[in-house]
Amino acid sequence: MARSSVLIALAAGAAVAAGPALAHHSFAMFDTSRTLDFPGTIQDFQWSNPHAVIWVVADSKPGAAPDVWTIELTSPGNLTRTGWNRHILKEGDKVTVEINPLRDGQHGGALRKVTIVATGQVLTSSLTPPKPGT
Repeated sequence: MARSSVLIALAAGAAVAAGPALAHHSFAMFDTSRTLDFPGTIQDFQWSNPHAVIWVVADSKPGAAPDVWTIELTSPGNLTRTGWNRHILKEGDKVTVEINPLRDGQHGGALRKVTIVATGQVLTSSLTPPKPGT
C-alpha cells in the first residue's frame, strides 16, 4: 500500500512538472489568421533558449508615447539554420516587422519576418513547424 502511494505521488508530481512544458509549446496565444506589420527600432534582442525574443519600439505618432512590442521567435538553433546569428539585430537598428499578434490585444506576437531598413536584409522565423510536403 505504501509503495503504491509513493508511485501515485511520483506520477502526480511528474504530471504537474510537465504541465508548464506542455503549455509552453502551445501557440494558441498568437492569432495566426492575422498579420500585423509596423516600423520600429530594436530595443533588445535576446538570443536564448527555448525561444529568442525581440523587443521593438514601434514608431508612434508625434506626441504619442511609443509602444514596446515583445516578439517571440523560434529557438536559436532553428534560427541559425536559417541564417540568423546572435549579432544580426542590434539595439538601435531600424526595422519593419511582420508578426502574428497576440489574441488578447497586448503588444506582442510571433515573428514572421523582420526587415533591417539599413541593409534591406529580410529574416524570417516560424514558431510552428512546417506542414508535411511544404
